[in-house]
Amino acid sequence: MDLIPVPQVAVPDGDGRRLVLGPGPVLDTGPGTEGVARWLRRELGSATGWSLPPAAAGARADVRLRIDPDRAGELGPESYGITVGADGVELTGASPAGLFWGAQTLRQLLGPDAYRKAPLPGRTWSLPYVDIADGPRFGWRGLMLDVARHFLPKDAVLRYVDLLAAHKLNVLHLHLTDDQGWRVEIKRYPRLTEVGAWRSRSRWGHRASPLWNETPHGGFYTQDDLREIVAYAAERHVRVVPEIDVPGHSQAAIAAYPELGNTDVVDTAALEVWDDWGINENVLAPTEAVLRFYEGVFEELLEVFPAEVSPFVHVGGDECPKAQWKASGVAQARIAELGVGGEDGLQSWFIRHFDGWLAERGRRLIGWDEILEGGLAPGAAVSSWRGYAGGIAAAEAGHDVVMCPEQQVYLDHRQTDGEDEPMPIGYVRTLEDVYRFEPVPPKLSEEAAAHVLGAQANVWTEVMEDQSRVDYQVFPRLAAFAEVVWSRLPLPEERDHADFEARMTAHYRRLDALGVDYRPPGGPLPWQRRPGVLGRPIEGAPPNV
Repeated sequence: MDLIPVPQVAVPDGDGRRLVLGPGPVLDTGPGTEGVARWLRRELGSATGWSLPPAAAGARADVRLRIDPDRAGELGPESYGITVGADGVELTGASPAGLFWGAQTLRQLLGPDAYRKAPLPGRTWSLPYVDIADGPRFGWRGLMLDVARHFLPKDAVLRYVDLLAAHKLNVLHLHLTDDQGWRVEIKRYPRLTEVGAWRSRSRWGHRASPLWNETPHGGFYTQDDLREIVAYAAERHVRVVPEIDVPGHSQAAIAAYPELGNTDVVDTAALEVWDDWGINENVLAPTEAVLRFYEGVFEELLEVFPAEVSPFVHVGGDECPKAQWKASGVAQARIAELGVGGEDGLQSWFIRHFDGWLAERGRRLIGWDEILEGGLAPGAAVSSWRGYAGGIAAAEAGHDVVMCPEQQVYLDHRQTDGEDEPMPIGYVRTLEDVYRFEPVPPKLSEEAAAHVLGAQANVWTEVMEDQSRVDYQVFPRLAAFAEVVWSRLPLPEERDHADFEARMTAHYRRLDALGVDYRPPGGPLPWQRRPGVLGRPIEGAPPNV
């Protein structure tokens, strides 16, 4: 049946029988299924021409939707079951989310043309007789999308919500601020977007490249844009996690409000939004005024991202150079006043402040694994990006962890070591490499392993200038990642990659119907290459390290 992610149990009819659905199938909706019914009528209706009207009283519907919480005992609260037989389709979820994931499987069973926006002439629709029971391995199945380095318009973000949902992924982590751009409207601080959302030019390629794109770049989401994204995602059972970076990766904010920077050592008034890539020395000043400023930012952010759909708030916390704090009399006085022992302690003080501030408002802080340095409050969670070590340390200390090690699931990294890869970055990570990613390190104790919420793939966009480039880097590898975090696969060395690749043959046709500009199995097409633009291959690294 070529399903991706592969379901836990799928028992096809031994005789190869199929249920043929006529031009006017009817739908029976049980209590709590209204959201999935709307989605089916809109998405399948577009592709098939069906209106899926409700069944007449007493009549047997072709497709029947049910919620049965008792199913959760088998495969968890996001589980579902599908039965296709002579009397139609029975789709049951342990929850509305489980039912929605079942509807995604139903769409796959209908074939690639079920992903189109309008019906094609002469198409008939049928489903194989089958019994499916399925549910996810992890509750956090995510993608981090960096919209700070290169902005993606709102409609492109909504499109990615749909692409995540089609792969049964349920977290979209939006990296909203960085040195190169501030992408969220904050009404009390309008210069964050008036100034901070725009840069005059961009490096073309890695920072070693001598080339520049001289076209100004920028954009931002209004608060209503983000409310729309959150609501759109919630209807598809995708949570949106916003990220506001502190205390590093902050030059765009300092360019907008120079008083946020270390003014006693840097002429912050002369700073502009950064046009280059890498780790920037301009970090936030460790003052009470800066804390109050960012509390104001987070107050507005929490209104846009309500707790019921976005319980986590990401604060970054990574890659904070300390040179300015070492040189700053204000920072050194602050270190003495707080008794934190040095610049590393000052960074921890920043994070712990917002950890407590968010906890008081019923939210959970999550940050990159550098936030472990100096200790964390019990409710804080960690995104483990510098390999597995940070995640292991956090889990053993009782903190929840999202595994996203750059060596395995940074999708901005190149897909082969061939010369045609556009702006090659980092390690080679092939489709098979991603398929063999294991989110739970074998070193973890059983108790610590329970703190692994799941995993996410990260997409940093320094060398991805538009939606097409993002598609190329993300797909088809996101399909492999989705199967890893959804399905209960064997150990990495025992996984059947040949079977996965065979199922991808059909999945490429689904991606074609969705208009995804993925990397073809045979390598980049001519217009996907970037000849002569330098990337950053890691020197001396073997192809699959």
